[in-house]
Formats: sequence, C-alpha cells, structure tokens
Amino acid sequence: MTKPFAISGGDPAGIGPEIICKSWLERQKYGLQPFFVVGNFLDFEGNSDVPTVKISEPAEALSKFETALPVFHIHEGDPAVAGQPSLDGAQCALHALEIAVGLARSGDAAAIITAPVSKSQLYQVGFRYPGQTEFVSERCGIARENAVMMLAGPSLRVIPMTTHIALKAVPPLLTQELITARAEAARKAMIRNFGILQPRIAVAGLNPHAGEDGNLGTEEKTVMEPAIQRLRKDGLDISGPLPADTMFHAEARSRYDVALCPYHDQALVPLKTLHFFDGVNMTLGLPIVRTSPDHGTAFEIAGQNKADPRSMIAAIQMAATAVENRKEHDHRVRF
Repeated sequence: MTKPFAISGGDPAGIGPEIICKSWLERQKYGLQPFFVVGNFLDFEGNSDVPTVKISEPAEALSKFETALPVFHIHEGDPAVAGQPSLDGAQCALHALEIAVGLARSGDAAAIITAPVSKSQLYQVGFRYPGQTEFVSERCGIARENAVMMLAGPSLRVIPMTTHIALKAVPPLLTQELITARAEAARKAMIRNFGILQPRIAVAGLNPHAGEDGNLGTEEKTVMEPAIQRLRKDGLDISGPLPADTMFHAEARSRYDVALCPYHDQALVPLKTLHFFDGVNMTLGLPIVRTSPDHGTAFEIAGQNKADPRSMIAAIQMAATAVENRKEHDHRVRF
C-alpha cells in the first residue's frame, strides 16, 4: 500500500510554511507524491490561499491531498509571526521533527522531508545536536558518525567527508578509515537510493593540485592514496585523489556519479554554484529515507511571498526516487 511522505514543518517563522504550501500548489506540475505536513495547523491555514485540512492519522493524507494540504496537527499555540522566531516556534519545530521521524520509522510515512530550522533557536529549547541530521540518525538508532550527509542536484552529487568543523581540524580527521567508510556509504547509497548498480566514485584531494606529488602537502600520498588503492582492490570503481579545481566542470562531472570531498566548502561551493535553487540534502546510512531542502530558514524574507520552493520540490522528488529504488533493490536482494 502506498504511504504518504511526512514533512516536518521546520521553524514556522521562517520560509518553511511558504515553500511547503507552494510545493503543494505545484504538486501536479511536478508529479509530487502525496505528502502531509507535521506542525501547528494555524501556521498553514490560509497561507497563500492554499486550502488546508487537519488529519488525525497519516493515511488520511492520501484521500485529502488532491484538494487540500493535509496537516498533522501536533502543537497547540498561536500562529507564528513570519520573520520573528520564538521559543514556541522552536518547540513546535522540534516536536514536529520528532513526530515525523517516528512516523517514518513506524512505516506510517514512506519518507520524511525536513523543512529548515534555526539551530540557535532550537538550542534554547534543549536541542543538543549539531543539526537535524544527527538528531534523525540517533532517533533511528544509528551512530552519528555513520549518518552521512550528501548534497545533490540534477548534475552533481557530493559528500563532504568532514562537515561543520574548522578547516585546521580537517587533516587529523582525514584518516584511511574515514575515507573507506565514506566511500562504502556512497557506494551503498548510489545502489540502493538511485539504482546505480556500479557507481563511479571520485575523491578530491585535500591540498591544492592534490598535493603536487607531495610538494604542496603529503596527505594525498600518505593517507588518501593507500585508502583508495585498497578500495579499488575491494572492487570499487573509485578514482583520485584528484585536483579539486578541475573536478567540477561539465566534462569532469560526466566521469563520476558521486564526489567525496575532504571538507565542507570544497563540496558545497560547487553544489550550490550549480544547484543553488534545487539542491537537496540527503542523509545516507539511515533505515528511513530523509531529505531536506539545501537552504535555511531565511527569516529575512519570510511572509513576503519571495521564497523559492524549488529546493523543497526537489527534496520531495528525490525522496520519491529513493523510496522506489529501495523497493526495487530490496526485491532484488530478497529474490
């Protein structure tokens, strides 16, 4: 039986409600799977003249979706004021995230898409995680280090091997074990979520010109090359370490399915340059499908009908792709 997708509403004072409502309006144009939003009904009622309907269980979304945006009402409170984040709004966002993950884990939702949150606001209501990714992974029983962030757009997929840390902290963490773990996560994700049975993986060097044969840094020769050689022996189609400055033009991108990058900006700068409005954040290594728009709450434009929904639409579409490919993969493995 088809299950709807759950969208956690994010911070209601941000652009989350607007891009969710706009995505619903574009549901037929983009062939979006039925979804419902988890949050405070009052934050969506009347938003952009989108009809809304309360649902008491996820399955109701299937019959309601074509005529109204289904809202799984979980938070009693006044509607948020656009552009004015509050502790009540942060509490609503956290509660919605918790409920959405639970619905996906129980099988009542086929996937979750998480709208943007304000971490600074969440920290004030007891949130103790670097971001939503770590929260979701823990709720799924997965160690933080095994939940991998991938950013993806129509022409590029990237995985930062380290994420929100200072640049000077990257080299000590860039171990053979980390590279191996990220490469294996990438391989499994390409097969199970995207149906790419023989994925090609490219690895960016840490230093300029991939170390220039040790003259601009030794990490490539001492750490990265041995890990990559071992992975090749294990059967992975993996190349590198490659100079990052020549990895992301169109011809180079055609040679791989996913790129592993040692640090955050090395991965996200090309992704956001190419796919600023339709980039998606996907968490790998989870028992559930989780995607998210690759942008923040944008409080400064909330409530002004300026928010672009393309990243949210892309996140819903990518969730659908992953759900379908997982079904096919699991069927192949079973039979």
